[in-house]
Amino acid sequence: MTAANLHQDSIIIDGLIIAKWGRELFEDMRKGQLTAANCTVSVWEDFQDTVDNIVQVNRLIEANSDLVMKVETTADILKAKELGKTGIIFGFQNAHAFEDQLGYVQIFKDLGVGVVQMCYNTQNLIGTGCYERDGGLSGFGHEVVAEMNRVGIMCDLSHVGSKTSEEVILASKKPVCYSHCLPSGLKEHPRNKSDEELKFIADHGGFVGVTMFTPFLAKGPDATIDDYVEAIAYILDIVGEDQIGIGTDFTQGQDKAFFDYLVHDKGYARELTQFGKIVNPEGIRTVGEFPNLTEALLRNGFSERLTQKIMGENWMRILGEVWGDEPSHQ
Repeated sequence: MTAANLHQDSIIIDGLIIAKWGRELFEDMRKGQLTAANCTVSVWEDFQDTVDNIVQVNRLIEANSDLVMKVETTADILKAKELGKTGIIFGFQNAHAFEDQLGYVQIFKDLGVGVVQMCYNTQNLIGTGCYERDGGLSGFGHEVVAEMNRVGIMCDLSHVGSKTSEEVILASKKPVCYSHCLPSGLKEHPRNKSDEELKFIADHGGFVGVTMFTPFLAKGPDATIDDYVEAIAYILDIVGEDQIGIGTDFTQGQDKAFFDYLVHDKGYARELTQFGKIVNPEGIRTVGEFPNLTEALLRNGFSERLTQKIMGENWMRILGEVWGDEPSHQ
């Protein structure tokens, strides 16, 4: 089978996109034949501002329903594939929107949120991010993990500190994930995960989405799609072929003000990091170039079956486990 045909036939899932919402992005998702993506609707926002974001995105999805649809179950993702649309999974990159109200977890599940990162770079009421001294999972955090398990929201640990991550992995009764990370074995960075951390999450049934955010890749802005495939192969060797997928961290269309918002604590306070030049790897600069990734995996010696698992089937299975709705054919 040609790479193009394999891509067309496969379930293609991106575990993290934080690009600028709009028709242009949705058209590019369709060009890339993306079946579904975890799309960020909350980072530093509180409950009210996050609800407002969801209201806006609901309107956008409705206005562009020829291209995209909201998905809350794996059956919905299969439906999106069947209809030739891209399924939008609502995700948070911070649990700040839960504030100090356990009941808000259910509220957001009811609004369609399927994945929530426990902390974004710094400490919140649940635990600690990767840019601060890590005090681990709080008592309230344990309650939030249990509630997320109960309602069926996946715990994401991508920007979470090492100790907090370990304690979430141990506390959760359902699989958790690093939706978008890279290995520190290829580049040392506070956002990258050590071999031990990658093995620990996999050994406990967790999942790793591999990001292509070039500041975390060894060659930085000079990285190519093959450098990204190298990172996938590196993580694959540690976690195995069933617990790995894609989490690009695409930021296309975002401006400097947006990145300033991301890299400052709470969106405005102290600067936590600097990324330098932000450009995706050559060969997959945009979501529309997603078919190139299927081609690159095959070109680098990945089998058709393994390529399909990495490109989306593994995400599909793990989301089904967390959401409690595994499709019958899986």
